[in-house]
Amino acid sequence: MLLSLTMKRTVLVSALALALPMTAMAQIKVGVTVSSTGPAASLGIPERNTVSLLPTEVAGQKVEYIVLDDGTDTTMAVRNMRKLITEDNVDVVIGTSVTPGSLAMIDVAGETQTPMISVSANSRIVEPVEGAREWVFKTPQNDQLMATALADAMEKQGIKTLGFIGYNDAYGDGWLDVMSKAAEAKGIKISGVERYNRNDTSVTGQVLKLTASNPDGILIAGSGTPVALPQGEILKRGYKGVLYHTHGSANNDVLRVCGADCEGMILPAGPLLVADQLPDDDATKATALEYKKLYEDKYGAGTINTFGGHLWDAGMIIQSAIPQALESGAKPGTPEFRAALRAAIENTTDLAASQGVFNMSDSDHAGLDERARVMVKIVDGNWTYQPDL
Repeated sequence: MLLSLTMKRTVLVSALALALPMTAMAQIKVGVTVSSTGPAASLGIPERNTVSLLPTEVAGQKVEYIVLDDGTDTTMAVRNMRKLITEDNVDVVIGTSVTPGSLAMIDVAGETQTPMISVSANSRIVEPVEGAREWVFKTPQNDQLMATALADAMEKQGIKTLGFIGYNDAYGDGWLDVMSKAAEAKGIKISGVERYNRNDTSVTGQVLKLTASNPDGILIAGSGTPVALPQGEILKRGYKGVLYHTHGSANNDVLRVCGADCEGMILPAGPLLVADQLPDDDATKATALEYKKLYEDKYGAGTINTFGGHLWDAGMIIQSAIPQALESGAKPGTPEFRAALRAAIENTTDLAASQGVFNMSDSDHAGLDERARVMVKIVDGNWTYQPDL
């Protein structure tokens, strides 16, 4: 029996569709949960904005990004991650902006065997690499890496006693631990410890206690715009010592909120913050400047933000891992592909990104070394590279 012309065309189209390799038809999905509202919005907004700059096709595969806001809420971060995995069937999750949420998401990564790349700094997100953490990676510098840079700078500046005021959460806990060890190694005594919450409106009591012993320096261990509160209060009390911050303060919104009170503060930061001031042979300069141009072309001059850079770097890691994962023969949207992608991320080698050079391994899911840090000081309201600190 002869087929009609329409039926012949239908059969031909169906045959062609079946003949096409599945990898040409499948779509890779990247889930993102960041804190674009709430106390950490100054971190989450540039992270969210950066997603629009990431490639939508890698190795012949379409890449879709599904972005959710967790409002700087730990419970919502976990809920978002579960939704992205169970409802949207993503192959990898990026997020979230702050340490408490990222720590809470670890168990979901392990339970669902979905690779996760955090954009929070605390080393406990990826250490030790066992159990659920075998599925977890991160792009910000480990606190230890930055704490040792701070301790080196303090030693050069003759600091003998150090006051500490940090967030009353996992971020503050982690920084108190690593800074205490780094300071002790340099013979620096922690003279006082105070804590505050991200949404506090006053830290007068804590600052009065902290400054009573007049330490040589004070470290403010916070992230985003809430660091402006203790910074201003300490200066208001007439403190004349050196004010240090963590890399969580490397944020233009901090300069905006803090204003003149920020002048002279010192912190370690990723190279992106002062990319145009770095020597031309710096391993990260070219990539950092590329990201900066893309971001500022879209969002305006001076809008670049190191936290957005952490998400850009997560995107670079995924982009680098996709071809290797596809070579396994696994199809996007399957448990096998998620496992192949996890293995490929763990195999990231010599990837020069905006904030450092990544070398992951089965024992190191952060993968950064000293090339991922520079010392910076606020001079005349601007971030200024300090190679001598």
